[in-house]
Amino acid sequence: MREPDLRYPTCPIRNVLSRFSDKWSLLILLNLHGKEKLRYKELMSSIPDISQKMLSGTLKRLEEDHLIIRKAYPEIPPRVEYSLSRTGKSLIPALQPMIEWASVHFEEVTS
Repeated sequence: MREPDLRYPTCPIRNVLSRFSDKWSLLILLNLHGKEKLRYKELMSSIPDISQKMLSGTLKRLEEDHLIIRKAYPEIPPRVEYSLSRTGKSLIPALQPMIEWASVHFEEVTS
């Protein structure tokens, strides 16, 4: 496989990885992993230090990038559920080694 040229806008690292490599996107994706669906409040409580504005914006971006699916039900009160898309599900196995690495090297990196 050819190494991506990081200098150009067509670089996958610049254009794909940057879309989910922030901490909030990763935490949302990992919280949705293994669950059929989660509602907004469930996601909010599973990531206690995220603001409502950041959660809403991150969910919108992940949906635009086809990593999650947002399903709104025409009910009162409104009900919205989020789940991983097929693309989002295919990303999880690639993230697992990074999660394991972070767990092993947490002290080393954060001290």
